[in-house]
Amino acid sequence: MPAVIPPVLAEVVRSGFIEGQHRGSLVALAADGSVTFALGDPEAAVYPRSANKPFQAAGVLRTGLPLSGERLALASASHSGEPFQLDLVHKMLAEHGLAASDLRCPADLPLDPEEAESYLASGHARERTTMNCSGKHTAMLAACKLNGWPLESYLHPEHPLQQVIRTTLEEATGDPVAHTGVDGCGAPLMAVSLTGLARGFRTLALASPETPEGKVAEAMRAHPEYVAGSRRHDTWLMRELPGTVSKVGAEGVQGLALPDGRALALKLDDGALRALGPVLARVLKDELGVRSPVLERLAAAPLLGGGEPVGEIRAAF
Repeated sequence: MPAVIPPVLAEVVRSGFIEGQHRGSLVALAADGSVTFALGDPEAAVYPRSANKPFQAAGVLRTGLPLSGERLALASASHSGEPFQLDLVHKMLAEHGLAASDLRCPADLPLDPEEAESYLASGHARERTTMNCSGKHTAMLAACKLNGWPLESYLHPEHPLQQVIRTTLEEATGDPVAHTGVDGCGAPLMAVSLTGLARGFRTLALASPETPEGKVAEAMRAHPEYVAGSRRHDTWLMRELPGTVSKVGAEGVQGLALPDGRALALKLDDGALRALGPVLARVLKDELGVRSPVLERLAAAPLLGGGEPVGEIRAAF
Protein backbone atom coordinates (compact mmCIF):
# COMPACT_ATOMS: atom_id res chain seq x y z
CA MET A 1 0.00 0.00 0.00
CA PRO A 2 1.37 3.47 -0.82
CA ALA A 3 2.07 5.74 2.11
CA VAL A 4 -0.56 8.35 2.85
CA ILE A 5 0.61 11.78 1.70
CA PRO A 6 -0.36 14.11 4.55
CA PRO A 7 -2.37 17.20 3.65
CA VAL A 8 -1.06 20.73 3.73
CA LEU A 9 -1.90 22.25 7.11
CA ALA A 10 -0.08 25.56 6.72
CA GLU A 11 1.29 27.77 3.97
CA VAL A 12 4.27 30.11 4.04
CA VAL A 13 3.27 33.25 2.15
CA ARG A 14 5.91 35.88 1.37
CA SER A 15 5.05 39.01 -0.62
CA GLY A 16 1.87 37.35 -1.88
CA PHE A 17 3.76 34.24 -3.08
CA ILE A 18 3.43 30.80 -1.48
CA GLU A 19 7.04 29.80 -0.93
CA GLY A 20 6.50 26.77 1.28
CA GLN A 21 4.05 24.37 2.87
CA HIS A 22 3.82 22.39 6.09
CA ARG A 23 2.06 19.02 5.92
CA GLY A 24 0.80 16.93 8.79
CA SER A 25 -2.07 15.22 10.56
CA LEU A 26 -4.52 16.30 13.23
CA VAL A 27 -7.58 15.13 15.10
CA ALA A 28 -10.23 16.90 17.18
CA LEU A 29 -12.51 15.21 19.71
CA ALA A 30 -15.97 16.30 20.80
CA ALA A 31 -16.80 16.57 24.51
CA ASP A 32 -18.02 12.95 24.50
CA GLY A 33 -14.68 11.74 23.12
CA SER A 34 -15.87 11.01 19.58
CA VAL A 35 -13.79 12.17 16.63
CA THR A 36 -15.36 15.31 15.21
CA PHE A 37 -12.66 16.31 12.72
CA ALA A 38 -9.52 14.70 11.32
CA LEU A 39 -6.97 15.30 8.60
CA GLY A 40 -4.14 13.07 7.45
CA ASP A 41 -3.56 9.85 9.37
CA PRO A 42 -4.26 10.44 13.08
CA GLU A 43 -4.27 6.68 13.75
CA ALA A 44 -0.61 6.31 12.82
CA ALA A 45 1.86 6.15 15.71
CA VAL A 46 3.93 9.25 16.38
CA TYR A 47 6.45 10.28 19.00
CA PRO A 48 4.60 12.92 21.08
CA ARG A 49 7.94 14.19 22.36
CA SER A 50 7.35 16.61 25.25
CA ALA A 51 3.58 16.39 24.86
CA ASN A 52 4.06 13.16 26.84
CA LYS A 53 5.37 15.05 29.88
CA PRO A 54 2.05 15.37 31.73
CA PHE A 55 1.71 11.58 31.63
CA GLN A 56 5.29 11.14 32.80
CA ALA A 57 4.50 13.46 35.71
CA ALA A 58 1.35 11.48 36.52
CA GLY A 59 3.46 8.32 36.52
CA VAL A 60 5.86 9.94 38.98
CA LEU A 61 2.91 10.68 41.28
CA ARG A 62 1.79 7.06 41.02
CA THR A 63 5.08 6.06 42.64
CA GLY A 64 4.09 7.99 45.77
CA LEU A 65 6.14 11.15 45.30
CA PRO A 66 4.18 14.01 46.94
CA LEU A 67 4.64 16.78 44.36
CA SER A 68 2.14 19.61 43.98
CA GLY A 69 1.78 23.21 42.87
CA GLU A 70 4.68 24.81 41.01
CA ARG A 71 6.85 21.75 41.56
CA LEU A 72 4.41 19.44 39.83
CA ALA A 73 3.94 21.96 37.01
CA LEU A 74 7.72 22.07 36.54
CA ALA A 75 7.80 18.26 36.48
CA SER A 76 5.43 18.51 33.48
CA ALA A 77 7.42 21.25 31.79
CA SER A 78 9.51 22.15 28.83
CA HIS A 79 10.60 25.25 30.69
CA SER A 80 12.08 28.30 29.00
CA GLY A 81 15.03 28.59 31.34
CA GLU A 82 13.76 31.75 33.02
CA PRO A 83 15.35 32.55 36.39
CA PHE A 84 12.27 31.62 38.45
CA GLN A 85 12.18 28.22 36.75
CA LEU A 86 15.87 27.52 37.22
CA ASP A 87 15.66 28.57 40.87
CA LEU A 88 12.92 26.00 41.46
CA VAL A 89 14.92 23.23 39.76
CA HIS A 90 17.77 23.86 42.20
CA LYS A 91 15.36 24.00 45.16
CA MET A 92 13.79 20.68 44.16
CA LEU A 93 17.16 19.00 43.85
CA ALA A 94 18.14 20.22 47.32
CA GLU A 95 14.79 19.22 48.84
CA HIS A 96 15.26 15.64 47.74
CA GLY A 97 18.95 15.36 48.57
CA LEU A 98 19.98 15.32 44.92
CA ALA A 99 22.74 17.06 42.99
CA ALA A 100 22.80 18.48 39.49
CA SER A 101 25.33 15.77 38.62
CA ASP A 102 22.63 13.15 39.26
CA LEU A 103 20.65 14.45 36.28
CA ARG A 104 21.10 12.48 33.07
CA CYS A 105 19.61 15.10 30.74
CA PRO A 106 22.29 16.82 28.62
CA ALA A 107 23.76 20.19 29.46
CA ASP A 108 22.04 22.90 27.47
CA LEU A 109 21.21 26.59 27.21
CA PRO A 110 17.78 28.00 28.08
CA LEU A 111 15.15 27.05 25.52
CA ASP A 112 13.89 30.61 25.10
CA PRO A 113 16.26 32.60 22.82
CA GLU A 114 15.99 35.78 24.90
CA GLU A 115 16.76 33.85 28.06
CA ALA A 116 19.69 32.13 26.33
CA GLU A 117 21.16 35.51 25.37
CA SER A 118 20.83 36.83 28.93
CA TYR A 119 22.24 33.62 30.36
CA LEU A 120 25.33 33.73 28.16
CA ALA A 121 25.79 37.48 28.71
CA SER A 122 25.91 36.77 32.45
CA GLY A 123 28.89 34.47 31.92
CA HIS A 124 27.08 31.16 32.33
CA ALA A 125 27.76 27.98 30.37
CA ARG A 126 25.55 25.06 29.39
CA GLU A 127 24.33 23.08 32.40
CA ARG A 128 22.08 20.10 32.99
CA THR A 129 19.79 22.16 35.22
CA THR A 130 19.25 24.66 32.42
CA MET A 131 18.03 22.03 29.97
CA ASN A 132 14.27 22.44 29.43
CA CYS A 133 13.52 18.93 30.76
CA SER A 134 15.43 19.35 34.04
CA GLY A 135 12.25 19.66 36.13
CA LYS A 136 10.99 16.34 34.79
CA HIS A 137 14.33 14.65 35.41
CA THR A 138 14.51 16.02 38.94
CA ALA A 139 11.04 14.61 39.68
CA MET A 140 12.01 11.23 38.19
CA LEU A 141 15.12 11.05 40.35
CA ALA A 142 13.15 12.05 43.46
CA ALA A 143 10.65 9.26 42.79
CA CYS A 144 13.46 6.75 42.44
CA LYS A 145 15.11 7.89 45.66
CA LEU A 146 11.79 7.66 47.52
CA ASN A 147 11.25 4.10 46.34
CA GLY A 148 14.82 2.88 46.71
CA TRP A 149 15.21 2.36 42.96
CA PRO A 150 18.57 2.81 41.20
CA LEU A 151 19.33 6.41 40.29
CA GLU A 152 21.98 5.71 37.67
CA SER A 153 19.63 3.76 35.41
CA TYR A 154 16.45 5.80 35.85
CA LEU A 155 16.24 6.45 32.10
CA HIS A 156 16.40 2.80 31.08
CA PRO A 157 13.08 1.64 29.57
CA GLU A 158 13.03 -1.40 31.88
CA HIS A 159 13.57 0.65 35.04
CA PRO A 160 10.62 0.34 37.48
CA LEU A 161 9.86 4.07 37.14
CA GLN A 162 9.67 3.92 33.35
CA GLN A 163 7.41 0.89 33.53
CA VAL A 164 4.99 2.85 35.74
CA ILE A 165 5.10 5.72 33.25
CA ARG A 166 4.42 3.37 30.35
CA THR A 167 1.34 1.99 32.10
CA THR A 168 0.16 5.51 32.91
CA LEU A 169 0.48 6.61 29.29
CA GLU A 170 -1.27 3.52 27.93
CA GLU A 171 -4.17 3.88 30.34
CA ALA A 172 -4.64 7.59 29.62
CA THR A 173 -4.46 7.31 25.83
CA GLY A 174 -6.12 3.94 25.36
CA ASP A 175 -3.25 2.99 23.05
CA PRO A 176 -0.55 0.38 23.55
CA VAL A 177 2.88 1.92 23.15
CA ALA A 178 3.79 1.24 19.52
CA HIS A 179 7.50 1.92 19.79
CA THR A 180 10.00 3.11 22.38
CA GLY A 181 12.92 5.33 21.42
CA VAL A 182 15.13 7.88 23.14
CA ASP A 183 13.98 11.48 23.53
CA GLY A 184 16.28 14.47 23.18
CA CYS A 185 16.67 14.59 26.96
CA GLY A 186 17.60 10.91 27.12
CA ALA A 187 14.30 9.67 28.61
CA PRO A 188 12.34 6.83 27.01
CA LEU A 189 10.14 8.16 24.22
CA MET A 190 6.92 6.21 23.80
CA ALA A 191 4.90 6.38 20.59
CA VAL A 192 1.09 6.47 20.47
CA SER A 193 -1.39 7.65 17.83
CA LEU A 194 -2.53 11.26 17.58
CA THR A 195 -6.05 10.08 18.40
CA GLY A 196 -4.65 8.38 21.48
CA LEU A 197 -2.76 11.53 22.44
CA ALA A 198 -5.96 13.57 22.16
CA ARG A 199 -7.73 10.98 24.35
CA GLY A 200 -4.90 11.28 26.83
CA PHE A 201 -5.32 15.03 27.15
CA ARG A 202 -9.05 14.53 27.49
CA THR A 203 -8.28 12.12 30.35
CA LEU A 204 -6.19 14.82 32.03
CA ALA A 205 -8.85 17.51 31.62
CA LEU A 206 -11.67 15.37 33.04
CA ALA A 207 -9.73 13.53 35.75
CA SER A 208 -10.85 13.74 39.37
CA PRO A 209 -8.65 16.13 41.40
CA GLU A 210 -7.71 13.25 43.71
CA THR A 211 -6.10 11.19 40.93
CA PRO A 212 -2.52 11.61 39.69
CA GLU A 213 -3.83 12.78 36.32
CA GLY A 214 -6.15 15.29 37.94
CA LYS A 215 -3.37 16.61 40.16
CA VAL A 216 -1.11 17.13 37.16
CA ALA A 217 -3.85 18.93 35.23
CA GLU A 218 -4.61 21.21 38.17
CA ALA A 219 -0.93 22.07 38.68
CA MET A 220 -0.50 22.89 34.99
CA ARG A 221 -3.63 25.07 34.96
CA ALA A 222 -2.68 26.92 38.13
CA HIS A 223 0.98 27.46 37.21
CA PRO A 224 1.29 27.51 33.41
CA GLU A 225 4.31 29.80 33.51
CA TYR A 226 6.24 26.89 35.03
CA VAL A 227 5.03 24.50 32.31
CA ALA A 228 6.29 26.72 29.50
CA GLY A 229 7.36 30.31 30.03
CA SER A 230 6.41 33.98 29.82
CA ARG A 231 6.58 34.08 26.01
CA ARG A 232 5.15 30.65 25.19
CA HIS A 233 1.78 29.70 23.76
CA ASP A 234 1.01 26.92 26.26
CA THR A 235 1.15 29.55 29.00
CA TRP A 236 -1.11 31.93 27.07
CA LEU A 237 -3.70 29.24 26.39
CA MET A 238 -3.87 27.93 29.96
CA ARG A 239 -4.03 31.47 31.34
CA GLU A 240 -6.66 32.81 28.95
CA LEU A 241 -8.80 29.69 28.43
CA PRO A 242 -9.50 28.65 32.04
CA GLY A 243 -9.47 24.91 32.60
CA THR A 244 -7.42 24.15 29.50
CA VAL A 245 -4.51 21.69 29.60
CA SER A 246 -1.98 22.33 26.83
CA LYS A 247 1.46 20.94 26.06
CA VAL A 248 3.68 21.34 23.02
CA GLY A 249 6.20 18.75 21.88
CA ALA A 250 9.25 19.00 19.66
CA GLU A 251 8.92 18.17 15.97
CA GLY A 252 5.64 20.04 15.63
CA VAL A 253 3.45 18.16 18.13
CA GLN A 254 0.64 19.62 20.22
CA GLY A 255 -1.82 18.09 22.65
CA LEU A 256 -4.63 20.10 24.26
CA ALA A 257 -7.92 19.58 26.04
CA LEU A 258 -10.63 21.98 27.15
CA PRO A 259 -12.33 21.56 30.54
CA ASP A 260 -15.45 19.92 29.05
CA GLY A 261 -13.46 17.18 27.33
CA ARG A 262 -13.08 18.63 23.85
CA ALA A 263 -9.55 17.83 22.79
CA LEU A 264 -7.08 17.84 19.93
CA ALA A 265 -3.70 16.53 18.89
CA LEU A 266 -1.65 17.43 15.84
CA LYS A 267 1.73 16.73 14.27
CA LEU A 268 3.51 18.72 11.58
CA ASP A 269 5.54 16.23 9.59
CA ASP A 270 8.52 18.51 9.04
CA GLY A 271 8.63 19.39 12.74
CA ALA A 272 8.25 23.11 12.07
CA LEU A 273 7.15 24.72 15.32
CA ARG A 274 6.73 28.04 13.49
CA ALA A 275 3.51 26.74 11.89
CA LEU A 276 2.06 25.30 15.07
CA GLY A 277 0.30 28.47 16.27
CA PRO A 278 -1.68 29.16 13.10
CA VAL A 279 -2.75 25.52 12.76
CA LEU A 280 -3.67 25.20 16.44
CA ALA A 281 -5.66 28.45 16.36
CA ARG A 282 -7.63 27.29 13.31
CA VAL A 283 -8.57 23.95 14.91
CA LEU A 284 -9.59 25.60 18.17
CA LYS A 285 -11.76 28.18 16.42
CA ASP A 286 -13.31 26.27 13.53
CA GLU A 287 -13.50 22.72 14.87
CA LEU A 288 -13.78 23.11 18.65
CA GLY A 289 -15.73 26.37 18.65
CA VAL A 290 -13.38 28.38 20.87
CA ARG A 291 -13.87 32.14 20.86
CA SER A 292 -11.13 34.14 22.56
CA PRO A 293 -8.72 36.99 21.75
CA VAL A 294 -5.86 34.62 22.55
CA LEU A 295 -6.47 32.86 19.23
CA GLU A 296 -5.43 35.97 17.29
CA ARG A 297 -2.21 36.11 19.28
CA LEU A 298 -1.67 32.40 18.73
CA ALA A 299 -2.28 32.62 14.97
CA ALA A 300 0.06 35.58 14.41
CA ALA A 301 3.12 34.28 12.55
CA PRO A 302 4.50 37.15 10.45
CA LEU A 303 7.35 36.80 7.99
CA LEU A 304 9.86 39.63 7.85
CA GLY A 305 11.72 41.18 4.96
CA GLY A 306 14.27 43.86 5.73
CA GLY A 307 12.97 43.88 9.29
CA GLU A 308 9.38 44.64 8.21
CA PRO A 309 6.35 42.29 7.88
CA VAL A 310 6.03 41.05 4.28
CA GLY A 311 3.93 37.93 4.73
CA GLU A 312 2.75 35.27 7.12
CA ILE A 313 2.46 31.62 7.94
CA ARG A 314 -1.23 30.75 7.77
CA ALA A 315 -3.45 27.72 8.24
CA ALA A 316 -4.43 26.14 4.93
CA PHE A 317 -7.47 23.96 5.70
